[in-house]
Amino acid sequence: MAQFDLPLEQLERYSPAVPEPADFDAFWQRTVKDARNSPVILELREAHNGLRLVDCWDVTFAGFGADPIRAWYSRPAGIEAPLPAVVEYVGYGRGRGLPHERLTWPAAGYAHLLMDCRGQGDQYGAGGQTPDPHPSPHGGHWPITRGILEPEDYYYRRLITDAVRAVEAVRSLPGVDPARVVAAGNSQGGGLALAVAGLVPDLSALLCTAPLLCHIQRAIQITDAAPYGEIVNYLAVRRDAEDAVRRTLSYVDAVAFARRAHAPAHFGVGLRDNVCPPSTVFAAYNQYGAAGGNQAGVERTIEVYPFNHHEGGDAVQVRRQLEWLNARTHAARRQAGAARS
Repeated sequence: MAQFDLPLEQLERYSPAVPEPADFDAFWQRTVKDARNSPVILELREAHNGLRLVDCWDVTFAGFGADPIRAWYSRPAGIEAPLPAVVEYVGYGRGRGLPHERLTWPAAGYAHLLMDCRGQGDQYGAGGQTPDPHPSPHGGHWPITRGILEPEDYYYRRLITDAVRAVEAVRSLPGVDPARVVAAGNSQGGGLALAVAGLVPDLSALLCTAPLLCHIQRAIQITDAAPYGEIVNYLAVRRDAEDAVRRTLSYVDAVAFARRAHAPAHFGVGLRDNVCPPSTVFAAYNQYGAAGGNQAGVERTIEVYPFNHHEGGDAVQVRRQLEWLNARTHAARRQAGAARS
């Protein structure tokens, strides 16, 4: 795919007026508050991953509607001290897979919670184990179109709530420093991490590459690639549903969450990405922290890969994330030690 979006010099200034509903904050405050009516950890049991250097537990926590959400909790073996934790969200169509699949963060010395995605896991990887028990009578059968005619029924209302509860779950697990929790993800996972950054005020950092759900109104205008193309296909048949669909999408657009976030943030984008077009990513990046009135004081950086598609920087991006996060984690640890002394 050749570059098809705005040139980089325009992307770096691209800050569109992405609309958000007047009751956006009230909608999400009520949604998250309702989810907190249930204890967060439902089950925790040791999982055998076949590895000597990484311990793992099978976690079930209460997400939206108190629904049981599965996750893998991993940490470096033999370390008892509380560790900073990375909560990772997976891409569209994936599930949590097998407990030995994602080892970067525990190998780097972090506790790691990998959240399953309700009702997904049948397109890539090794599958998922979390059903979505809620019917979606208003919308299509793809995850991104389930319940899309009503914000209350929309699939991503449930999934974003699960993502917030995953942070609350990891903070209650043994061996985690609750003051040092990071949200991380690529693609759909990046969009969920951005939403968490906007909804959890004391998150310590954000790692976000090629995020889905950003500037969705533009995305469905300039790309037919899935999953945005699934919205396009839905509207191609249900031509009278456009207003309702656009209204629902405004409640989950990650640009609105990005405006409200203020944790230090590391982004990544490929300029040839037609799955999550670069202008949609820059729309979130350029407005990150803006709602607080002190955007200049919010730390953010973005890695740009001019010749890459949706894979972005791939392993190079992971290395840069590690370097960036390690520097901040070690600095936080030194500051905490100085405060205690």
